[in-house]
Amino acid sequence: MCGICGKIHFDIEKPVLQGDIHEMTELIIHRGPDDSGYYVKENVGLGFRRLSIIDLDTGHQPLSNEDRTVWIVFNGEIYNHLELRHQLIAKGHQFKTKTDTETIVHLFEEYGSKCVNFLRGMFAFAIWDEKNKKLFCARDRFGIKPFFYFIDNDRFVFGSEIKCILSQVNSSSALSLPMLDQYLTFGYSSEDRTIYQDIRKLNPAHTIEIEHRGKIKLTRYWDIDYQPDYSKTEEEWCKLINDKLSETVKAHLMSDVPLGAFLSGGIDSSAVVALMSKNKTSPVKTFSIGFKEAEFNELKYARELSDKYQTEHHEQIVEPESVSLLPQLVDAYDEPFADSSAIPTYFVSKFAREFVTVVLSGDGGDELFAGYNKYQRMNNMRKFNVLPNSVSKYFWGGLHKMIPNSVKGKGATYYLAKPKDSFPAFLSIWQQAERKKLFREELWEKIQRSPAESQRIEFFTNSNSSDFLFNMQKMDMKSYMVDDILTKVDRASMQNSLEVRVPLLDHEFAELTATIPSELKLKGNSKKYIFKKAMKDHLPESIISHKKQGFSVPLKSWFKDDLKDYVNDRLISTNGPLYDYLEPAYVRKVVNEHHSGMRDFNNKIWSLLFLDLWLNSRK
Repeated sequence: MCGICGKIHFDIEKPVLQGDIHEMTELIIHRGPDDSGYYVKENVGLGFRRLSIIDLDTGHQPLSNEDRTVWIVFNGEIYNHLELRHQLIAKGHQFKTKTDTETIVHLFEEYGSKCVNFLRGMFAFAIWDEKNKKLFCARDRFGIKPFFYFIDNDRFVFGSEIKCILSQVNSSSALSLPMLDQYLTFGYSSEDRTIYQDIRKLNPAHTIEIEHRGKIKLTRYWDIDYQPDYSKTEEEWCKLINDKLSETVKAHLMSDVPLGAFLSGGIDSSAVVALMSKNKTSPVKTFSIGFKEAEFNELKYARELSDKYQTEHHEQIVEPESVSLLPQLVDAYDEPFADSSAIPTYFVSKFAREFVTVVLSGDGGDELFAGYNKYQRMNNMRKFNVLPNSVSKYFWGGLHKMIPNSVKGKGATYYLAKPKDSFPAFLSIWQQAERKKLFREELWEKIQRSPAESQRIEFFTNSNSSDFLFNMQKMDMKSYMVDDILTKVDRASMQNSLEVRVPLLDHEFAELTATIPSELKLKGNSKKYIFKKAMKDHLPESIISHKKQGFSVPLKSWFKDDLKDYVNDRLISTNGPLYDYLEPAYVRKVVNEHHSGMRDFNNKIWSLLFLDLWLNSRK
């Protein structure tokens, strides 16, 4: 895994300077501390930072074909590259290294832009086609690896991180008000947008071609669709899941450096470690993070799994003082990011890097097999939705009156709103009515024309599938998973020069899960039903049956006790740039209600803290 960057000037008379490419690569040295490289010719420049994983001696980039007319910078891993290499050699291609990078070069020579269809893995890359004067860029199917870009009438600039682009394009730093609203709603910037008005993300499963005169072509090359197969028994599904996941995990073990795994104690990471252990001759190195607060600590389950498979287990406790890490996180993410589990993810990445260079994780299992509580809640609410309007009006209204004021708010909305109207509430940190009070009035006047929730509602309206559960899963795959979960893991791990692989998001395995009927993923109140059944011979019953905790941080108590003064200093006692956008009185109200115990606003406060630090970093 590495870091890539580059630029192309559309005026062929305007050369790209190697100093500019060098500046960009130095900003992402943490992504690749082992090596760097440049390709600069006339109006084109490519830059690269390497974290050596495969073919340690000859994997230098940028890398070219035989006649040096095709050049690539590549970030990621291609797990079927040996199979592809054999096919290409049979077609007459000659290789000079053992890297998966070179396989992509020859694949591009053979198939052009269709090369991405053959790749199995995680990737973001840019290829300069010297003969045709085109830059071809691609991102993997689920967006495991990042790719940001800026384009105007004069140039195209790209990088693995936003900071690369900001170093070259001053005008790109203007803040996007709609994305600020989206951040406060969902905790991140989604789809192809960023907090910066003129910087975009290349969407997962997309390619972009740029001609030297600025003409661009954006193409989707893959999608996942629900195609349920009702012909198979549960036992047959369990065998298919086991066989395919075992093969996938084995493929993800390809490495020339030490390799381990994140182990949270949940079913997904435990399944990955179990299958790793069955495919390795030496003990798997496992890494876990916990908290002193018992309700947030799953270490006992991680230890149980470790004991079963005799892993070389390492664990660490995260304390409230870890909030001192916030400025580093702001620098790592380049834009506001409101998922507080960025803290333990950073610490477990830093901890693991002391022992290994690569880890496997269990990310993606909740999206593929319907593991989130919101899926179950929405399914339960849909049962009430069969009531006639004349009855449901009084049912919902009467139930609302029975709920104490202390728990009314987002949690109550989960249960009381109807499914067709309420799904955005499941995703929101600040709901629309709250944001109306939070934003300065003159800004909200602009935002309310197209609030952040409208994008999610539009997704359901335009979906080709009538299966509500799969629509929720697919929306999470295209937003929450890529822009929160995978973003969090990439930034936290690469800040520590650690590669994270996600075997559950192998596209072949994901395509298999899309053929499993929804009734077998969420069966009654049993989430991940068929996956748990498939894993029962690999995992202790305690791991399969215990209530999902997630990778949550005990912010509620931290903000009331250990970090109370820190919160007050950042959000109440200052008049910083945060209040160029937000109403100080409403922020104070939220903080005070949390401190008094009236409400649990820990997610809201975290989102404000990160935003405050990010805005101050822009000064």
